Amino acid sequence: MVSTGDFPETADIETSSDDYASRFAGEIGAWLLKVQEDATLKMLTPYPKATILDVGGGHGQLTGALIQNGYQLTVLGSADVCKGRIQNFLDANLCSFKVGNVLDLPYPDGAFDVVISYRFLAHVTQWQSFLTELNRVAKQAVILDYPTVRSVNAIAPYLFKFKKGLEGNTREFICYKEHELLEFFKSIGLSKAERYPQFFVPMVLHRALKSPLLSSVMEQLLKLSGLTYVFGSPVILKLNKT
Repeated sequence: MVSTGDFPETADIETSSDDYASRFAGEIGAWLLKVQEDATLKMLTPYPKATILDVGGGHGQLTGALIQNGYQLTVLGSADVCKGRIQNFLDANLCSFKVGNVLDLPYPDGAFDVVISYRFLAHVTQWQSFLTELNRVAKQAVILDYPTVRSVNAIAPYLFKFKKGLEGNTREFICYKEHELLEFFKSIGLSKAERYPQFFVPMVLHRALKSPLLSSVMEQLLKLSGLTYVFGSPVILKLNKT
């Protein structure tokens, strides 16, 4: 078993845990994940039966959907413990799992048609090296998510105690300036293809409301107003190789 100290970036050890999964429990959690799933599958439409590497995907939030839609999936985790939540898929030989360093992925250049990574960039300290590696092993596209400063997340540090009181098992995260990310992506040969801001209202408040119907109606109205496109977060971003 690989220990937590073997690699410099191991954010997925926590996001692959049952404790983290509890944040997406119940009907409201299922709704939050369905928004993410639908956006991701739409972005993957041009790549039927593609080979996909899900970096840090031991949380299993997309595993079932990707398999059901015919993608050839490999999940990379920072430690062996990261495969616990997708063990049923591994036992059925529906996907594969490998332990590896996200800053030095154990694959050759262009090894996968598409590389995805969710719930990771918000907790990475060496983000340029991380994104460079995702790009290196991708043949056609990279899809990832991140919180943006141009949202209610901008005041997240001031609301952390409130958020922790509601969720209990939350942790601090990094918000990004989108233009800086896009400039870096351009420098490594990636261009913006699609952008999907998920929610105007912070997810912690949706969890507090515990009403998928109310949350859905509220977010639809905000999307129609154009506010979500400008201020929504986390953003799911698809980048094409240039």
